[in-house]
Amino acid sequence: MRGWIVTAVLTVLAAVTRFTMLGYPTDAGTPVFDEKHYAPQGYQVLTGGGVEDNPAYGLVVHPPVGKQLIAVGEALFGYTGWGWRLSSAVFGVILVLLVARIVRRMTRSTLLGAIAGILMIVDGVTFVTSRVGMLDIFMVVFVVAAFGALVRDRDDVRERLHRVAVEGRMEMTTWGPRLGVRWWRFGGGLLLGLACGTKWSGIYFVAFFGLLSVAFDVAARRQYGVTRPWVGTAVRDVGPALYALVAIPLVVYLATYAGWFASETGVDRNAVGTDIGTGGPFSFVPAALRSLWYYSGNVLEFHAGLTNSAGNRHPWESKPWTWPMGLRPMLYYFADGQQITGCSTGGNCVKAVMLIGTPALWWVAFPMLGWALWSTVARRDWRYAAVLVGYGAGILPWFLTLDRQMYFFYAAALAPFLVMGVTLVLGDILGRGLRGGQGRERRTLGLLLVSLYVAVVIANFVWLWPILTGLPISQETWQQQLWLPSWR
Repeated sequence: MRGWIVTAVLTVLAAVTRFTMLGYPTDAGTPVFDEKHYAPQGYQVLTGGGVEDNPAYGLVVHPPVGKQLIAVGEALFGYTGWGWRLSSAVFGVILVLLVARIVRRMTRSTLLGAIAGILMIVDGVTFVTSRVGMLDIFMVVFVVAAFGALVRDRDDVRERLHRVAVEGRMEMTTWGPRLGVRWWRFGGGLLLGLACGTKWSGIYFVAFFGLLSVAFDVAARRQYGVTRPWVGTAVRDVGPALYALVAIPLVVYLATYAGWFASETGVDRNAVGTDIGTGGPFSFVPAALRSLWYYSGNVLEFHAGLTNSAGNRHPWESKPWTWPMGLRPMLYYFADGQQITGCSTGGNCVKAVMLIGTPALWWVAFPMLGWALWSTVARRDWRYAAVLVGYGAGILPWFLTLDRQMYFFYAAALAPFLVMGVTLVLGDILGRGLRGGQGRERRTLGLLLVSLYVAVVIANFVWLWPILTGLPISQETWQQQLWLPSWR
């Protein structure tokens, strides 16, 4: 009960921060930055029969789930800042709840769950991402929810194996027992399908989480004394894992295009017979699926063509090696001049919204990753291993296409796993102080260090608040906010 009360308080705090001034700023009542793509498409979903026919780049370049969620807010508040940002804010609040509960489950500590929730609230990246009408927050929440489902599935598997061991049935086969229907893993597959139905980069998490689930199964069978745990996992678990974490996401992904399938005006909806022929070796495939394949190929070609070598450059683009510390943030909104007032100097103020990771949190990424790697290898700590898998899925695949135009908002998926990893490190500091034989002074020192660190992160977030929300500030304050040359 205490854990849920703490979670409820954190969720309320998250809602206060995410919903405060949610409709501000706009470009004279219109969307800002890449909202200009997704807010109109969401409104077209709402008013145009459930399909986006506002291509922006000549075709709609992302799957429909995010636009459909934006449309929900626009249905409630109209084509306004509140309308196209409402769903993002709701998902931003849900993200805080999920991270707090997942960390609590991983550590069995309400205190550490609360610390994770606080750090998630004051993370600048997910804060800003929760307050713009773009797609990233939706994919992040689906990915983190899927991660939580797999962690819960891990616990469920061990509970089932424990019952088998208590009943003395573990030795009935060298492969270990069948585990039956695993609804948590099935739910994880549904969520991964929704992640892919928001942005294609969700497929990276399908691959990484699939391997994580299998690794969980091998470790569980080994721990409970299965004679041949690897073979048992291959025979008992890999097939169902492919079904739950590959087939189910694929079905869900296709289902997200229901509006497109039912439409007559969707982009490339009637490609068969117009852009491509009706015959050929794949003529047995329904025309709707062939049209979707053709459309997806055009989308892939569009993304593949956004390369630096082809001349596609942006002043705020960044490469993945800069993401862990947020060395090259994104400027989403900027306005200055005599017409901007409200700051301490009266006139000639600045209003800016910058996607930037809270430095006190993001700048410890590499020490956290180093400790996580050591803990995984030397201590066999599955919690750090799981966090590394999630973090790796969010960054490693991007190193395969370095010529591609990239932006820091791609790193939004790193934030929850960064918070989880940092919280686990703080838990180690507390845990070492709480072990017997170290004395009261050691326990007090550990708690003091953790409290000071969390306080510094909160203070850092408060300092950045004006450039996370677009409040009017003086030119001098604006320059003070830009700590690094790469932030300019």
